[in-house]
Amino acid sequence: MGTATAGYVHGYSTDEARRLGDQANTLAELLHDGTSYPPGSSVLEVGCGVGAQTVHLVTANPGARFVAVDISESSLAAARARVAAEAPEALVEWHRAVLFDHVFLCFVLEHLREPERALAGLQRVLRPGGTITVIEGDHGSAFYHPASARAQAAIDCLVQLQAAAGGDALIGRQLQPLLTGAGYREVVVRPCTVYADQTRPELVDGFTLNTFIAMVEAVGDAALAAGLTTSADWQRGIDDLRSTADHDGTFHYTFFKAAALKSH
Repeated sequence: MGTATAGYVHGYSTDEARRLGDQANTLAELLHDGTSYPPGSSVLEVGCGVGAQTVHLVTANPGARFVAVDISESSLAAARARVAAEAPEALVEWHRAVLFDHVFLCFVLEHLREPERALAGLQRVLRPGGTITVIEGDHGSAFYHPASARAQAAIDCLVQLQAAAGGDALIGRQLQPLLTGAGYREVVVRPCTVYADQTRPELVDGFTLNTFIAMVEAVGDAALAAGLTTSADWQRGIDDLRSTADHDGTFHYTFFKAAALKSH
């Protein structure tokens, strides 16, 4: 599509692949509620990564035919293996097709230098009346108890690193104007909120610790190398973030899910 791609700030390590799996499994019901594709329809998943979301898509839509693409060969290999192991009957092709009834993107736009241009380009692979579904997070929506300026500074390091790489960790709030600007119609955006406290231990473990804090913690070396923090301040920030997962801690985060139609 001729759109410049920013660096993937989270990296391609085994730990990151595991984090993506934890994230997808923990948030599957929240993020995929209302997303369904009829049997026989063709769906393009852009930026499938290690297949963490693909598994949930194909399981929920057994009659649809999926084409999954990603820029990383190693991620595609991992995605093939994951789907083969967890959904062996799924109808998934790992190569490019011409036109699709639906396009699905999850956590992709945040890593692109020109997300609106990318969205506009995807209209070329959609059939007339085709739909696009986009899911993105927004790190500015992270609210937690106990409040901590040091924890917020650690989160801000991730936001700054992603911006320096050409991405945008605050893109969730922009989905409506981005899709509208890219020429889509009937754009509808809804918030998907995660709230975790001691009464929801599966979310404390699956999201607060193993998704969000793990994601922030993983950029520590990069933040230090960029001079965004000191070792002492970074560790204090991570410790304060981890305190939100204690028995008296709470954590809130909002994802944004958009759906729209091809303009013509």
